[in-house]
Amino acid sequence: MGGELKVTCDPADVGLDAGRLRRIDSHFAPYVDDGRLPGWLTLVSRRGEIAHLSAYGARDLASGAPVETDTLFRIYSMSKPITSVAAMMLYEEGAFELTDPISRFLPAFADMRVYEKGTAEAPITRPAAEPIRVWHLLSHTSGLVYGFQHVSVVDELYRAAGFDRSTPRGLDLAGAVDRLAELPLLFEPGSQWNYSMATDVLGRLVEVVSGQPLDRFFAERIFDPLGMTDTAFHVGTDDADRMASLYFAGADGRAKLLDMGDTAFRPPRALSGGGGLISSAGDYHRFCQMLLRGGELDGVRLLGPRTVAYMTRNHLPGGADLEEYGRPVFAEVSYAGIGFGLGFAVVEDAAKTKSLTSKGEYNWGGAASTAFWVDPAEELTVVFLTQLLPSNTHPIRTRLKQLVYQALVD
Repeated sequence: MGGELKVTCDPADVGLDAGRLRRIDSHFAPYVDDGRLPGWLTLVSRRGEIAHLSAYGARDLASGAPVETDTLFRIYSMSKPITSVAAMMLYEEGAFELTDPISRFLPAFADMRVYEKGTAEAPITRPAAEPIRVWHLLSHTSGLVYGFQHVSVVDELYRAAGFDRSTPRGLDLAGAVDRLAELPLLFEPGSQWNYSMATDVLGRLVEVVSGQPLDRFFAERIFDPLGMTDTAFHVGTDDADRMASLYFAGADGRAKLLDMGDTAFRPPRALSGGGGLISSAGDYHRFCQMLLRGGELDGVRLLGPRTVAYMTRNHLPGGADLEEYGRPVFAEVSYAGIGFGLGFAVVEDAAKTKSLTSKGEYNWGGAASTAFWVDPAEELTVVFLTQLLPSNTHPIRTRLKQLVYQALVD
Protein backbone atom coordinates (compact mmCIF):
# COMPACT_ATOMS: atom_id res chain seq x y z
CA MET A 1 0.00 0.00 0.00
CA GLY A 2 1.19 3.51 -0.80
CA GLY A 3 1.49 6.41 1.63
CA GLU A 4 -1.52 7.95 3.34
CA LEU A 5 -3.77 9.91 1.01
CA LYS A 6 -4.75 13.29 2.43
CA VAL A 7 -5.44 16.92 1.61
CA THR A 8 -2.09 18.68 1.17
CA CYS A 9 -3.04 22.37 1.04
CA ASP A 10 -5.49 25.05 2.00
CA PRO A 11 -7.80 25.15 -1.06
CA ALA A 12 -7.54 28.95 -1.12
CA ASP A 13 -3.81 28.68 -1.76
CA VAL A 14 -4.54 27.02 -5.12
CA GLY A 15 -7.50 29.17 -6.13
CA LEU A 16 -10.30 26.95 -4.83
CA ASP A 17 -13.07 27.93 -2.42
CA ALA A 18 -13.42 25.36 0.39
CA GLY A 19 -17.09 26.11 0.95
CA ARG A 20 -17.86 25.67 -2.72
CA LEU A 21 -15.88 22.42 -2.81
CA ARG A 22 -18.15 21.08 -0.05
CA ARG A 23 -21.01 21.34 -2.54
CA ILE A 24 -19.54 18.21 -4.16
CA ASP A 25 -20.15 16.25 -0.96
CA SER A 26 -23.59 17.69 -0.27
CA HIS A 27 -24.67 16.92 -3.83
CA PHE A 28 -23.45 13.31 -3.94
CA ALA A 29 -24.28 12.26 -0.36
CA PRO A 30 -28.00 11.80 -1.25
CA TYR A 31 -26.97 9.36 -4.02
CA VAL A 32 -25.87 7.07 -1.17
CA ASP A 33 -28.60 8.00 1.30
CA ASP A 34 -31.39 7.03 -1.11
CA GLY A 35 -29.60 3.91 -2.36
CA ARG A 36 -28.55 5.05 -5.84
CA LEU A 37 -24.84 4.48 -5.09
CA PRO A 38 -23.19 2.23 -2.49
CA GLY A 39 -20.48 4.80 -1.77
CA TRP A 40 -18.04 7.10 -3.53
CA LEU A 41 -14.70 8.88 -3.29
CA THR A 42 -13.75 12.22 -4.85
CA LEU A 43 -10.27 13.74 -5.20
CA VAL A 44 -9.67 17.24 -6.58
CA SER A 45 -6.08 18.41 -7.11
CA ARG A 46 -4.74 21.71 -8.40
CA ARG A 47 -1.15 22.75 -9.10
CA GLY A 48 0.05 19.43 -7.73
CA GLU A 49 -1.74 19.79 -4.37
CA ILE A 50 -4.74 17.77 -3.18
CA ALA A 51 -7.31 20.43 -2.30
CA HIS A 52 -10.36 18.23 -1.70
CA LEU A 53 -10.64 14.61 -0.69
CA SER A 54 -13.90 13.09 0.48
CA ALA A 55 -15.41 9.63 0.83
CA TYR A 56 -18.98 8.71 1.67
CA GLY A 57 -21.01 5.54 1.98
CA ALA A 58 -19.97 1.89 1.91
CA ARG A 59 -17.49 -0.12 -0.07
CA ASP A 60 -19.66 -3.11 0.88
CA LEU A 61 -23.32 -2.58 1.79
CA ALA A 62 -23.77 -5.98 3.46
CA SER A 63 -21.00 -5.47 5.99
CA GLY A 64 -21.29 -1.71 6.18
CA ALA A 65 -17.54 -1.35 5.61
CA PRO A 66 -17.04 2.30 4.59
CA VAL A 67 -15.36 3.72 1.53
CA GLU A 68 -11.93 4.82 2.73
CA THR A 69 -9.13 6.67 1.03
CA ASP A 70 -7.29 3.39 0.33
CA THR A 71 -10.33 1.45 -0.97
CA LEU A 72 -9.68 -0.52 -4.16
CA PHE A 73 -12.02 -0.15 -7.13
CA ARG A 74 -12.48 -1.86 -10.49
CA ILE A 75 -11.62 0.99 -12.84
CA TYR A 76 -12.63 -0.85 -16.04
CA SER A 77 -12.07 1.50 -19.01
CA MET A 78 -9.90 3.87 -17.00
CA SER A 79 -7.37 1.12 -17.79
CA LYS A 80 -7.34 2.37 -21.39
CA PRO A 81 -5.27 5.52 -20.82
CA ILE A 82 -2.68 3.41 -18.98
CA THR A 83 -2.42 0.98 -21.91
CA SER A 84 -2.20 3.93 -24.30
CA VAL A 85 0.67 5.41 -22.27
CA ALA A 86 2.42 2.01 -22.37
CA ALA A 87 2.13 1.90 -26.16
CA MET A 88 3.41 5.45 -26.55
CA MET A 89 6.39 4.69 -24.31
CA LEU A 90 7.34 2.02 -26.84
CA TYR A 91 6.64 4.44 -29.68
CA GLU A 92 9.11 6.87 -28.12
CA GLU A 93 11.72 4.08 -28.22
CA GLY A 94 11.22 3.71 -31.98
CA ALA A 95 9.49 0.33 -31.73
CA PHE A 96 6.86 1.25 -34.34
CA GLU A 97 5.30 4.15 -36.19
CA LEU A 98 1.72 5.22 -35.62
CA THR A 99 1.01 4.53 -39.29
CA ASP A 100 2.31 0.93 -39.14
CA PRO A 101 -0.28 -1.74 -39.96
CA ILE A 102 -0.80 -3.77 -36.79
CA SER A 103 -0.51 -6.94 -38.88
CA ARG A 104 3.24 -6.30 -38.88
CA PHE A 105 3.16 -7.37 -35.22
CA LEU A 106 -0.14 -9.28 -35.09
CA PRO A 107 -0.31 -11.33 -38.31
CA ALA A 108 -3.89 -12.49 -37.68
CA PHE A 109 -5.03 -8.99 -38.74
CA ALA A 110 -3.45 -9.22 -42.22
CA ASP A 111 -6.63 -9.86 -44.20
CA MET A 112 -9.49 -8.11 -42.44
CA ARG A 113 -12.96 -7.93 -43.87
CA VAL A 114 -15.64 -5.24 -43.45
CA TYR A 115 -19.32 -6.01 -42.77
CA GLU A 116 -21.63 -4.80 -45.56
CA LYS A 117 -25.07 -6.25 -44.89
CA GLY A 118 -26.99 -9.33 -43.87
CA THR A 119 -27.77 -11.02 -40.59
CA ALA A 120 -25.43 -12.43 -37.97
CA GLU A 121 -26.30 -15.88 -39.30
CA ALA A 122 -25.38 -14.91 -42.87
CA PRO A 123 -23.25 -11.74 -42.88
CA ILE A 124 -22.00 -10.37 -46.18
CA THR A 125 -18.51 -8.91 -45.99
CA ARG A 126 -15.86 -7.50 -48.31
CA PRO A 127 -12.07 -7.19 -48.03
CA ALA A 128 -10.95 -4.11 -46.11
CA ALA A 129 -9.30 -1.52 -48.37
CA GLU A 130 -7.33 -0.02 -45.47
CA PRO A 131 -5.33 -1.98 -42.87
CA ILE A 132 -5.80 -1.33 -39.16
CA ARG A 133 -2.92 0.91 -38.15
CA VAL A 134 -1.54 1.60 -34.68
CA TRP A 135 -3.17 5.02 -34.46
CA HIS A 136 -6.54 3.47 -35.28
CA LEU A 137 -6.30 1.37 -32.13
CA LEU A 138 -5.31 4.37 -30.00
CA SER A 139 -8.13 6.52 -31.37
CA HIS A 140 -10.96 3.92 -31.60
CA THR A 141 -11.18 4.34 -35.37
CA SER A 142 -10.19 0.74 -36.17
CA GLY A 143 -13.62 -0.65 -37.07
CA LEU A 144 -13.57 -3.00 -34.08
CA VAL A 145 -16.57 -2.99 -31.71
CA TYR A 146 -17.72 -4.12 -28.27
CA GLY A 147 -20.16 -7.02 -28.12
CA PHE A 148 -22.15 -5.49 -25.26
CA GLN A 149 -23.22 -2.48 -27.29
CA HIS A 150 -26.21 -4.22 -28.96
CA VAL A 151 -26.21 -1.73 -31.83
CA SER A 152 -25.00 -3.58 -34.94
CA VAL A 153 -24.83 -7.03 -36.50
CA VAL A 154 -21.08 -6.95 -35.85
CA ASP A 155 -21.78 -6.55 -32.11
CA GLU A 156 -23.96 -9.66 -32.37
CA LEU A 157 -21.15 -11.57 -34.08
CA TYR A 158 -18.83 -10.60 -31.23
CA ARG A 159 -21.26 -11.96 -28.65
CA ALA A 160 -21.66 -15.20 -30.58
CA ALA A 161 -17.87 -15.58 -30.58
CA GLY A 162 -17.69 -15.12 -26.80
CA PHE A 163 -16.96 -11.39 -26.67
CA ASP A 164 -19.75 -9.99 -24.57
CA ARG A 165 -18.51 -8.28 -21.41
CA SER A 166 -15.35 -10.36 -21.39
CA THR A 167 -13.18 -12.51 -23.66
CA PRO A 168 -13.97 -16.09 -24.70
CA ARG A 169 -13.55 -18.55 -21.85
CA GLY A 170 -10.25 -20.39 -21.80
CA LEU A 171 -8.32 -17.99 -24.05
CA ASP A 172 -5.39 -15.84 -22.96
CA LEU A 173 -4.89 -12.38 -24.46
CA ALA A 174 -2.98 -13.71 -27.48
CA GLY A 175 -5.71 -16.25 -28.24
CA ALA A 176 -8.52 -13.78 -27.68
CA VAL A 177 -6.95 -11.20 -30.01
CA ASP A 178 -6.43 -13.81 -32.73
CA ARG A 179 -10.09 -14.83 -32.36
CA LEU A 180 -11.10 -11.18 -32.65
CA ALA A 181 -9.22 -10.89 -35.94
CA GLU A 182 -11.52 -13.54 -37.42
CA LEU A 183 -14.55 -11.25 -37.05
CA PRO A 184 -15.52 -8.54 -39.59
CA LEU A 185 -14.95 -4.84 -39.00
CA LEU A 186 -17.87 -2.45 -38.64
CA PHE A 187 -16.31 0.04 -41.09
CA GLU A 188 -13.11 0.83 -42.95
CA PRO A 189 -10.32 1.67 -40.50
CA GLY A 190 -9.95 5.42 -40.06
CA SER A 191 -13.35 6.29 -41.52
CA GLN A 192 -15.40 6.56 -38.30
CA TRP A 193 -15.10 6.41 -34.50
CA ASN A 194 -16.60 3.58 -32.50
CA TYR A 195 -15.84 2.61 -28.92
CA SER A 196 -14.36 -0.86 -29.04
CA MET A 197 -11.97 -3.59 -27.95
CA ALA A 198 -9.19 -1.73 -29.76
CA THR A 199 -7.32 -1.09 -26.51
CA ASP A 200 -7.28 -4.81 -25.70
CA VAL A 201 -5.62 -5.36 -29.08
CA LEU A 202 -3.26 -2.49 -28.24
CA GLY A 203 -2.35 -4.30 -25.02
CA ARG A 204 -1.41 -7.36 -27.03
CA LEU A 205 0.67 -5.13 -29.32
CA VAL A 206 2.53 -3.90 -26.21
CA GLU A 207 3.23 -7.53 -25.27
CA VAL A 208 4.57 -8.47 -28.70
CA VAL A 209 6.70 -5.36 -29.14
CA SER A 210 8.10 -5.36 -25.59
CA GLY A 211 8.48 -9.13 -25.25
CA GLN A 212 6.78 -8.95 -21.84
CA PRO A 213 3.32 -9.97 -20.57
CA LEU A 214 1.17 -6.88 -20.15
CA ASP A 215 1.01 -7.14 -16.36
CA ARG A 216 4.79 -7.26 -16.10
CA PHE A 217 5.27 -4.32 -18.48
CA PHE A 218 2.78 -2.27 -16.49
CA ALA A 219 4.41 -3.16 -13.17
CA GLU A 220 8.02 -2.65 -14.23
CA ARG A 221 7.63 0.33 -16.54
CA ILE A 222 4.67 2.29 -15.10
CA PHE A 223 3.36 1.24 -11.69
CA ASP A 224 6.60 0.63 -9.79
CA PRO A 225 8.34 3.76 -11.12
CA LEU A 226 5.32 5.95 -10.28
CA GLY A 227 4.73 4.35 -6.88
CA MET A 228 1.32 3.02 -7.99
CA THR A 229 1.46 0.14 -5.52
CA ASP A 230 -2.30 -0.52 -5.54
CA THR A 231 -2.84 -0.99 -9.29
CA ALA A 232 -2.90 -4.46 -10.87
CA PHE A 233 -5.08 -6.97 -12.71
CA HIS A 234 -6.04 -8.67 -9.43
CA VAL A 235 -5.96 -8.06 -5.69
CA GLY A 236 -3.59 -9.94 -3.41
CA THR A 237 -4.76 -11.72 -0.26
CA ASP A 238 -3.33 -9.05 2.03
CA ASP A 239 -5.45 -6.34 0.39
CA ALA A 240 -8.67 -8.31 -0.12
CA ASP A 241 -10.54 -6.47 2.64
CA ARG A 242 -9.90 -3.13 0.89
CA MET A 243 -11.75 -4.22 -2.26
CA ALA A 244 -15.09 -2.53 -2.98
CA SER A 245 -18.02 -4.75 -3.94
CA LEU A 246 -19.62 -4.23 -7.33
CA TYR A 247 -23.26 -3.18 -7.76
CA PHE A 248 -25.75 -2.66 -10.57
CA ALA A 249 -28.77 -0.41 -10.84
CA GLY A 250 -31.96 -2.29 -9.99
CA ALA A 251 -35.37 -1.60 -11.50
CA ASP A 252 -36.21 0.51 -8.43
CA GLY A 253 -33.13 2.66 -8.99
CA ARG A 254 -31.31 1.27 -5.97
CA ALA A 255 -27.89 -0.37 -6.06
CA LYS A 256 -28.01 -4.19 -6.03
CA LEU A 257 -25.02 -6.47 -5.42
CA LEU A 258 -23.50 -8.07 -8.51
CA ASP A 259 -21.88 -11.33 -7.45
CA MET A 260 -18.45 -11.38 -9.09
CA GLY A 261 -17.22 -14.45 -7.23
CA ASP A 262 -13.47 -14.35 -6.70
CA THR A 263 -12.60 -12.79 -10.05
CA ALA A 264 -10.91 -9.79 -8.43
CA PHE A 265 -8.67 -12.05 -6.34
CA ARG A 266 -7.10 -14.27 -8.97
CA PRO A 267 -5.02 -13.40 -12.04
CA PRO A 268 -7.21 -13.25 -15.15
CA ARG A 269 -6.40 -15.57 -18.02
CA ALA A 270 -6.66 -12.71 -20.53
CA LEU A 271 -5.03 -9.46 -19.40
CA SER A 272 -7.42 -6.76 -20.56
CA GLY A 273 -5.68 -3.48 -21.30
CA GLY A 274 -9.11 -2.14 -22.19
CA GLY A 275 -10.77 -2.76 -18.85
CA GLY A 276 -9.02 -5.16 -16.51
CA LEU A 277 -7.30 -3.04 -13.88
CA ILE A 278 -8.08 -2.47 -10.21
CA SER A 279 -6.75 0.70 -8.59
CA SER A 280 -7.09 3.25 -5.80
CA ALA A 281 -7.68 6.98 -5.71
CA GLY A 282 -4.10 7.62 -4.64
CA ASP A 283 -2.66 5.58 -7.49
CA TYR A 284 -4.85 7.05 -10.20
CA HIS A 285 -4.14 10.52 -8.84
CA ARG A 286 -0.43 9.85 -9.35
CA PHE A 287 -1.09 8.70 -12.92
CA CYS A 288 -3.05 11.92 -13.58
CA GLN A 289 -0.29 14.03 -12.07
CA MET A 290 2.25 12.38 -14.34
CA LEU A 291 0.10 13.36 -17.33
CA LEU A 292 -0.50 16.90 -16.09
CA ARG A 293 3.25 17.39 -15.62
CA GLY A 294 3.94 16.32 -19.21
CA GLY A 295 4.93 12.70 -18.59
CA GLU A 296 7.03 13.11 -15.40
CA LEU A 297 6.38 12.77 -11.66
CA ASP A 298 8.81 12.95 -8.73
CA GLY A 299 11.82 12.68 -11.03
CA VAL A 300 10.45 9.70 -12.96
CA ARG A 301 9.73 10.37 -16.65
CA LEU A 302 7.55 7.95 -18.59
CA LEU A 303 6.88 10.14 -21.64
CA GLY A 304 8.21 13.32 -23.16
CA PRO A 305 6.00 16.40 -22.80
CA ARG A 306 5.49 16.69 -26.54
CA THR A 307 4.25 13.11 -26.68
CA VAL A 308 1.68 13.80 -23.96
CA ALA A 309 0.59 16.97 -25.76
CA TYR A 310 0.28 15.01 -29.01
CA MET A 311 -1.76 12.25 -27.36
CA THR A 312 -4.15 14.75 -25.81
CA ARG A 313 -5.04 16.72 -28.93
CA ASN A 314 -7.98 15.83 -31.15
CA HIS A 315 -6.96 13.26 -33.79
CA LEU A 316 -10.33 12.98 -35.53
CA PRO A 317 -10.02 14.11 -39.16
CA GLY A 318 -10.77 17.75 -39.80
CA GLY A 319 -11.08 18.51 -36.09
CA ALA A 320 -14.45 16.75 -36.00
CA ASP A 321 -16.15 15.91 -32.74
CA LEU A 322 -17.58 12.53 -31.75
CA GLU A 323 -21.10 13.71 -32.51
CA GLU A 324 -20.10 14.11 -36.17
CA TYR A 325 -17.56 11.32 -36.56
CA GLY A 326 -18.70 8.72 -34.05
CA ARG A 327 -21.47 6.17 -33.86
CA PRO A 328 -24.15 6.37 -31.17
CA VAL A 329 -23.01 4.07 -28.37
CA PHE A 330 -23.55 3.45 -24.69
CA ALA A 331 -22.38 6.70 -23.06
CA GLU A 332 -23.26 8.93 -20.15
CA VAL A 333 -22.30 12.28 -21.62
CA SER A 334 -22.94 14.10 -24.89
CA TYR A 335 -20.31 13.84 -27.60
CA ALA A 336 -20.91 17.40 -28.85
CA GLY A 337 -17.69 19.40 -28.78
CA ILE A 338 -15.66 16.34 -27.73
CA GLY A 339 -12.87 15.00 -29.94
CA PHE A 340 -10.65 12.00 -29.36
CA GLY A 341 -6.90 11.77 -29.10
CA LEU A 342 -4.61 8.79 -28.58
CA GLY A 343 -6.24 7.19 -25.56
CA PHE A 344 -8.38 10.06 -24.27
CA ALA A 345 -11.52 12.01 -25.06
CA VAL A 346 -10.50 15.65 -25.57
CA VAL A 347 -12.58 18.82 -25.24
CA GLU A 348 -12.43 20.53 -28.62
CA ASP A 349 -15.16 23.15 -28.12
CA ALA A 350 -16.01 23.90 -24.49
CA ALA A 351 -19.09 25.95 -25.38
CA LYS A 352 -20.50 23.17 -27.53
CA THR A 353 -20.23 20.67 -24.67
CA LYS A 354 -22.69 22.75 -22.61
CA SER A 355 -20.64 21.96 -19.53
CA LEU A 356 -18.13 23.99 -17.53
CA THR A 357 -14.71 22.91 -18.75
CA SER A 358 -11.67 24.11 -20.71
CA LYS A 359 -10.56 23.54 -24.29
CA GLY A 360 -7.90 20.84 -24.17
CA GLU A 361 -9.22 19.09 -21.05
CA TYR A 362 -8.96 15.32 -21.51
CA ASN A 363 -10.68 12.48 -19.76
CA TRP A 364 -12.25 9.06 -19.72
CA GLY A 365 -14.37 6.91 -17.42
CA GLY A 366 -15.10 3.32 -16.49
CA ALA A 367 -18.13 1.06 -16.74
CA ALA A 368 -18.72 1.11 -12.97
CA SER A 369 -19.33 4.90 -13.02
CA THR A 370 -15.73 5.89 -12.29
CA ALA A 371 -14.29 8.97 -13.97
CA PHE A 372 -11.23 11.20 -14.20
CA TRP A 373 -10.11 14.26 -16.06
CA VAL A 374 -6.99 16.37 -16.51
CA ASP A 375 -7.27 20.09 -17.34
CA PRO A 376 -3.87 21.53 -18.28
CA ALA A 377 -5.23 25.07 -18.62
CA GLU A 378 -6.40 25.05 -14.99
CA GLU A 379 -3.61 22.72 -13.72
CA LEU A 380 -6.45 20.55 -12.42
CA THR A 381 -6.96 16.81 -12.02
CA VAL A 382 -10.09 15.09 -10.69
CA VAL A 383 -10.75 11.44 -9.81
CA PHE A 384 -14.18 10.03 -8.89
CA LEU A 385 -14.51 6.39 -7.84
CA THR A 386 -17.57 4.28 -7.10
CA GLN A 387 -18.81 0.80 -8.17
CA LEU A 388 -22.13 0.93 -10.03
CA LEU A 389 -22.92 -0.59 -13.41
CA PRO A 390 -23.76 0.81 -15.92
CA SER A 391 -22.04 4.18 -15.98
CA ASN A 392 -24.96 6.05 -17.57
CA THR A 393 -27.38 5.27 -14.73
CA HIS A 394 -26.96 8.68 -13.06
CA PRO A 395 -25.60 12.04 -14.32
CA ILE A 396 -22.46 11.76 -12.20
CA ARG A 397 -19.78 13.04 -14.57
CA THR A 398 -21.61 16.10 -15.83
CA ARG A 399 -22.68 17.15 -12.32
CA LEU A 400 -19.19 16.59 -10.96
CA LYS A 401 -17.75 18.92 -13.59
CA GLN A 402 -20.22 21.66 -12.68
CA LEU A 403 -19.40 21.30 -9.00
CA VAL A 404 -15.62 21.29 -9.43
CA TYR A 405 -15.37 24.23 -11.84
CA GLN A 406 -17.73 26.45 -9.83
CA ALA A 407 -15.27 26.10 -6.94
CA LEU A 408 -12.44 27.71 -8.93
CA VAL A 409 -12.36 31.35 -7.81
CA ASP A 410 -8.98 32.80 -8.83
